[in-house]
Amino acid sequence: MTGPSLTGHGTPEDVWWGPGGLDTVPVRDPLAVRPPGRVVVVAPHPDDEVLGVGGTLAVWAAHGTPVLVVAVTDGEGSHPGSPTLTPVELAERRAEERRAALEVLGIEAAVDRLRLPDAAVVADDVTERLAPVLAADDTVLVPVTGDGHPDHDATAEGGAAAAAAVGATCWRYPVWLWHWARPGDVPLAGARRLPLPGTAVGAKGAAIDRFTTQIAPLSDDPRDAVVLSAAVLARFRRDVEIVWGPA
Repeated sequence: MTGPSLTGHGTPEDVWWGPGGLDTVPVRDPLAVRPPGRVVVVAPHPDDEVLGVGGTLAVWAAHGTPVLVVAVTDGEGSHPGSPTLTPVELAERRAEERRAALEVLGIEAAVDRLRLPDAAVVADDVTERLAPVLAADDTVLVPVTGDGHPDHDATAEGGAAAAAAVGATCWRYPVWLWHWARPGDVPLAGARRLPLPGTAVGAKGAAIDRFTTQIAPLSDDPRDAVVLSAAVLARFRRDVEIVWGPA
């Protein structure tokens, strides 16, 4: 069975904000739901933490929330066969892009790199490697169930299991869901719409721009093509973020 298609332009923004869409999701102030302790964001690839919840993380961090980013993979598989960068070089470029992006967001985050293989993440491996990093008073953010990319789905399953094993609170954030799904495909029960202040919207946009290996081609060679097109990025430049978490 094949998964959802992650190619093309995906679902337009006006569809997401149309009937039965994101306007129906309850609004919560990001500070009203700010976790009391450390936030651990489990990201399948470098940039997922910024695309999914970068604005909210910036708001929380500005009010003293400590943030740990757990990098499940180093993203070395984003350009298979690239004539420009080897997988090792790409991994290090992407790690530096993440560091710069988090700095733009005002997040002095530690990053724990699990170094699982890009495009071959296994849920049990995520659970095994992540659980020792977590504490019971953490709030763990993992991809939403059914996000659509195999690495994201394995991270969602394994990350939630690790959080449950230590008794930590688990929240979920979407990335590729916005691309392949449409209103009506997604159960919105438990979702919260978090409005972002203008400063956080601007910072998130600037942080996204730091991921140059993903938002611009590495060269003119087709194997170096852009990964995140303008149409894809439009869904991450909203002035709100959606999370599934506690009421």
